[in-house]
Amino acid sequence: MIERENDIISAKEVDTDIQQFDLTLRPRTLSEYVGQVDIKKNLEVAMKAAKKRNEPIEHILLYGPPGLGKTTLAYIVAREMGVNIKTTSGPAIEKQGDLASILSNLEENDILFIDEIHRIKTQVEEILYSAMEDYALDIIIGKGPATRSMRINLPKFTLIGATTKAGSLSSPLRDRFGHIYKLDFYTESEMESIIRRSAKILEIDIDEQAVKEVARCSRKTPRIANRLLKRIRDFAEVDNIKKINLELAKKSLKTIGVDIVGLDRTDRKILLTIIEKFNGGPVGVNTIAAATSEEIETIEDVYEPYLMQIGFLDRTTRGRIVTPNAYAHLKIEYIERQSKLFS
Repeated sequence: MIERENDIISAKEVDTDIQQFDLTLRPRTLSEYVGQVDIKKNLEVAMKAAKKRNEPIEHILLYGPPGLGKTTLAYIVAREMGVNIKTTSGPAIEKQGDLASILSNLEENDILFIDEIHRIKTQVEEILYSAMEDYALDIIIGKGPATRSMRINLPKFTLIGATTKAGSLSSPLRDRFGHIYKLDFYTESEMESIIRRSAKILEIDIDEQAVKEVARCSRKTPRIANRLLKRIRDFAEVDNIKKINLELAKKSLKTIGVDIVGLDRTDRKILLTIIEKFNGGPVGVNTIAAATSEEIETIEDVYEPYLMQIGFLDRTTRGRIVTPNAYAHLKIEYIERQSKLFS
């Protein structure tokens, strides 16, 4: 399924639509889904229990950095529950009426998937409370003395919310989810399994050393692994190389600016900016964004999580600090400036 907002997709379409375009690489069942072992176990139990009770599965909140498989899990739940899924995103729901229209068009046991759910406006979020708890819409009609409320009953449904910022969700909304799961970065062996599977689907012949190289450079993120694999395939096709080997993988990754630990040009720009302009930190994210011409949300959601995961960046109460590990990787002499700043 190519990303479409406010779109209803039937259970059968989930099966066929998910095979189109970039989503060809998305796993369609929990058994095909690599990694996130605990989440898969819990979802499997929840789905089996819901089927036995002939009820929709309880509302699910999935959070974690981009590209780890939140959308994929939502489609897997829909497919394995045998129900329709309707997709939208927080920014696409501008008014209460938009959400009311989506909810009132759901059928029994349908799934509503809202990506970037943390970006739903407060006034829109408020009508979700009764919808999630009581399967009803409470709508205010009229103004002044003629104001009255009207309740519209809804079919039982499951809301699956995805976010990169669980802390930005209000407590009333977060507390209404029956299942809350954090998706973690993948291990190197899991990344290798994902790359082998993707290579098989894309009919790419790749040797084991090249698989390990791509896995190491994929930032522990499946979406990035698949993107890098496709770019290396491009180089192989242009050079008429039938099998991707380690040499081609390294050459291709270097050309597109990805180094041995998965840092791209923007990662290095952020680290070098902090080192060269701010003596390695501490420095606030607003200042980093202004100095690098990157958006604050992009730095916080896309770049920081991985840089912190591999120990290249620390987040303190006074700001971001580049660690000695990053200095070593960038081949820059490390001077303990931070200790002086805190003394």
